[in-house]
Amino acid sequence: MTAGAVGSARPVSTESAAGREMSKGKVVLQLMVVLVVAGGAMAATLGKADELASWFPLAKWFGGDKAAAQGAGGRAGPRAIAVEVATATRQNTPVRIEALGTVTTIASVAVKTRLDNEIVGIHFTDGALVKQGDLLVTLDTRAIQAQIAQAEGTLARDQAQLDGAERDLRRNTDLLMKGAGPQLAVENSKTQAETYHAAVKADLAVVENLKVQLSYCTIRAPISGRISQAAVKVGNFVRSADTVPIATINQIAPIYVTFAVPQGNLPELREALAEGDAPVEATVPGEEQHARGGVAMIENTVDPTTGMVTVRAKMPNNDELLWPGTLVSVAATVRVENDIVVPSDAVQVSQQGSFVYAVRDNVAAVRPVTVARVLGDNTVIASGLDDGDVVVIDGHLQLTNGARVAIREPKKSGTASTGQAGG
Repeated sequence: MTAGAVGSARPVSTESAAGREMSKGKVVLQLMVVLVVAGGAMAATLGKADELASWFPLAKWFGGDKAAAQGAGGRAGPRAIAVEVATATRQNTPVRIEALGTVTTIASVAVKTRLDNEIVGIHFTDGALVKQGDLLVTLDTRAIQAQIAQAEGTLARDQAQLDGAERDLRRNTDLLMKGAGPQLAVENSKTQAETYHAAVKADLAVVENLKVQLSYCTIRAPISGRISQAAVKVGNFVRSADTVPIATINQIAPIYVTFAVPQGNLPELREALAEGDAPVEATVPGEEQHARGGVAMIENTVDPTTGMVTVRAKMPNNDELLWPGTLVSVAATVRVENDIVVPSDAVQVSQQGSFVYAVRDNVAAVRPVTVARVLGDNTVIASGLDDGDVVVIDGHLQLTNGARVAIREPKKSGTASTGQAGG
C-alpha cells in the first residue's frame, strides 16, 4: 500500500527547476549589464571611465577606451571664455579740476534813451549780431533842432553886440591916449565888451548842449554782440526814467565761463596761472564740441560759508558755442603727468576696491589697481599695472580668477561679432 502510494507519486520536474534558475540568472545578468552601461556612460561623460573600467571590465565597451585616450592625451579643461582686451599704455595725461560753471558775458549793455522822446525808427533785427557803432534807434529830432536854431540866433546877436562893444573900447582908448576922451568912457566900454563876451560864451554852451541832446536822438551800439528783441517799436514814447530798456546787447565773443573750485585746489590753480597758462575746457550738455580757453582771473577772497573760490575763464567763442546763462561742465588743467592709462571699461569695482582682469598666456587673473582719475573714456591708474599689460575690457560677467580666455576681435558698430580669435 505504501509502496503503491510511493510508486504512484508524480516525479519532480528537473526541467522546470532549471528554467527557473536560468531566469534568475538572466535577470541578474541584465541588471549587471544595465549597471555596466550606466557606469560606462557616466565614465565617458566625466572622463573617469578609466577608473570605472578597473571596477567594471565591461565599461571599456561603453566609452572607457575613449576616456582612457583622453586621459593619456591630457584631461579636457573648461571652455575658454571669449573676451575683448586692450593694452595699458604710459602717456602724458592732464591733471584737471572739474566743476560746474555758468556762461557769463564780459560786457552787457542796456539800450536806453536819455531823452523823453518818440521813437521814429528801429534799425536792427531782433536777435541780430551788431557791431560797435551800428545805428539802432532814432528819435524825433524836430524840437531839438528848433531849439538849436534859436540858440544859434541868440549867439549871433550877442556876438554882434560883442563886436560893437570891442569897437567902442578901441575908439575910446585911442581918444584917451590923445587926451580927447575921458577915462570913464574907456572903462564903461571895457565892461560892456566883457559882458557881451560872457553872453557869447554862454550862448555857445547852450548850442553845444543842444547838439549833444540831438546826438541822443540817434542811438548806436556801444559794444559788439548779440542784441535782444526790441521791447518797444516805432511810435512809442520812451522816457529816460523807464526801467525796461529798449533792448539789451550781450557780448558773445569773447565770453566768460564762471565756476567755483574748493579752496584746497586754489594753490595748484594759482601755481598753474603763475607759470603761464591754465587751460580750461567747457562742455555744454548734449554737445560733442568743446570750448577752450584759459583762466582769466581768480577772485581775491574765498567764500567762508562754502569754502569755494570763484574763477573766471575767458573763451574766444568765435563759433558762439557758449551762450550767456548756459550751465556747462568745466575742466581746468593744472599740470600734466606721465601715467598708465587704460579704457574705463577695464576697471571693475568690488567690496575690496577697484580691480582689472589682466590677461597673460590666455589666462585672466584678478589684479587690484588704484585709480588716480578718470579722463573721458579712459582711466588713469596710479598703481597696479605696467606699460604693455593686457586687460579685459569686455566679457567680465563670465570671468573668474584664473579662467582661460579666448581673445576676440572688437565688435563692429551696428553688427554683432560672433567669431572668436584663437587664444
